[in-house]
Amino acid sequence: MATRNNTVGITEFIITGFNDLEHPKAVGIVILIIYSLILLGSTTNICIIVSDKRLHTPMYFLICNLAIVDIMYSSSASVTMLTILLVGVKTVSYKPCAAQMFLYHMGGLMEAFAIGLMAFDRLVAISNPLRYHSIITTNRILLLTITTWIISSSFMGFITGIVGGLPYCRPVIKYTFCDYPGLVRAACVNPDDYFVLTTIVAFFVSFGNFGFIVLSYLRIIWVVVKMSSDGRKQAFSTCFSHLIVVACYFVPRFVSIILTRVGLVLALSERNGLAIAATLGPSLVNPLIYCLRTKEIRIRVLRIFKSSVGVSDK
Repeated sequence: MATRNNTVGITEFIITGFNDLEHPKAVGIVILIIYSLILLGSTTNICIIVSDKRLHTPMYFLICNLAIVDIMYSSSASVTMLTILLVGVKTVSYKPCAAQMFLYHMGGLMEAFAIGLMAFDRLVAISNPLRYHSIITTNRILLLTITTWIISSSFMGFITGIVGGLPYCRPVIKYTFCDYPGLVRAACVNPDDYFVLTTIVAFFVSFGNFGFIVLSYLRIIWVVVKMSSDGRKQAFSTCFSHLIVVACYFVPRFVSIILTRVGLVLALSERNGLAIAATLGPSLVNPLIYCLRTKEIRIRVLRIFKSSVGVSDK
């Protein structure tokens, strides 16, 4: 391998996270099906929202933003996993690996930000319904969304710069795709020194957004208690979809943190499985939830389906 640093020349990495699988192709097919459903669901939501001018509102813009994030987040990990499991190619060149790491962690950051913005939208819609359209404008939501993308990409650009300057001496990544911990542990450095900053940022992004969501729903509950029964049903219907999205994103992360803190040692295969579930699970559920729970999108999907059936019948 050609030299690219002062220690050992590493131009590609070997992904070994699936080495213990007895039936890698079966697992690969399952991941391929899940990934295909993610692409289908997210792309459908995006196309419906973009093509219908009546849906060009802040709420649907946020749903569209979440769908874009889901595609990026799931693709960053799935492409590598499918290449390993179905094609049998376990090596990844350094630059593509670093790019996948950038997109993967940026997707994780953006997922938290996107869910937080949707919580803000729900908070204003229920607590200040008469002022909703004056507070939640398309321009403001667009500005907030662009700001979160800039913050996430800037931080990940900084992290990618750190990874690019590490002296690598172990061409093996023990995980199932390229991520920051895998690349740091492949370097000839003390990995703990390089996890401090990322841990702090992850804590503030994840727990900051989660804290905001909890506080917003406490406020929503306070407002809902004072509503009539019909108002409560409508408010619950408005928030139910978002609560499922919140649970799918945060529960796997909190489970991992809690299990680690109580002293339960997870095997590497169990950690990898939890990471895969935490990555693909939310991206699979999100488009399905908003497709089924959002009336306008559901109606459009049914029309497209009926139209397709009608054409085939002819």
